[in-house]
Amino acid sequence: MIDEQLPEDFIYKENKYIEFLKQNRKVATLISGFIVLCSIYLFIHRTPVDFPLGQVITIYPGESLQEISENLKELKVVKYPFILRVHVILLGGEKRVMAGDYLLDRKEGPADIASRLVNGGFHIETVKITIPEGWNVFQIADYLAKNLINFDRKVFLNLASKDEGYLFPDTYFVSPAVKYEKLIDLMKSNFESKIEEILEIVKSKYTLREIIIMASILEAEARTTDSRRTIAGILWKRLSLGIPLQVDSTFSYVNGKNTYELTLDDLQIDSPYNTYKYRGLPPGPIGNPGVDAIKSAVTPITTKYLYFLSSKNGDMYYATTFEQHKKNKELYLNK
Repeated sequence: MIDEQLPEDFIYKENKYIEFLKQNRKVATLISGFIVLCSIYLFIHRTPVDFPLGQVITIYPGESLQEISENLKELKVVKYPFILRVHVILLGGEKRVMAGDYLLDRKEGPADIASRLVNGGFHIETVKITIPEGWNVFQIADYLAKNLINFDRKVFLNLASKDEGYLFPDTYFVSPAVKYEKLIDLMKSNFESKIEEILEIVKSKYTLREIIIMASILEAEARTTDSRRTIAGILWKRLSLGIPLQVDSTFSYVNGKNTYELTLDDLQIDSPYNTYKYRGLPPGPIGNPGVDAIKSAVTPITTKYLYFLSSKNGDMYYATTFEQHKKNKELYLNK
């Protein structure tokens, strides 16, 4: 057998051909991998077949990202809750999710839904509702009547009165035609979220109901944290001694009058909210307290005082005896 040496140009072409095959195999692998990844991405980001198009969903204050994503899965808004959570976290985290009503006016994947939640993309006409700390249901109803469409004050009061004290004062973004039940649920959910942060409530010897009633009185009687905590100490002490609370703020629930409008005849009104006539706490909160008033109710400052009053400019004056209290009235009540 005779060995023949292959031409150099043939060997060169053969090597180039082998190199071409190797390079194209890498390209083919990359393309295939890219297609697979795209397919997976599109699969996990596609909207559910029964996406609730045209529906309005509500994100409640205080809901965790886990709760939100699982609820949206149940509502058929997203197919894979985990994917929604990842996108929300990448966009800033669950602390940035905005509570409110969201109109599902088009089919959207979890990435777009996450963006809307973080940026407040309600896609619905909303109004800004701001409830100040201490307002009662009657004040809230008067305010809502001016800001919502076709608002029925009587219907709202029938629904909300039983939740007095638990409708957390805050700013809410809602549809101008929001259902009363949904708005009340928003405020109650916000309340539950806020009190979870007040660890002293769990340690308190008082019930949540007693704490909220006290907090509603503190909200109306004082303006600063120190004065609220001091008054809390006075009022809890009076309760323990069986002394009537004798606070003027509860009359707002009887005749709408404040301290400077009350007369001696008003103090004789036969109402369980008349804390001059009846001992103990009133039967329910007289308004909806904020976090500071609730914290003050469970962190009272112990003092020797049994009496207090506030001047018109908000200065507080305390006394240990009734005689001292009367003197403070003469000196400061109309100041």
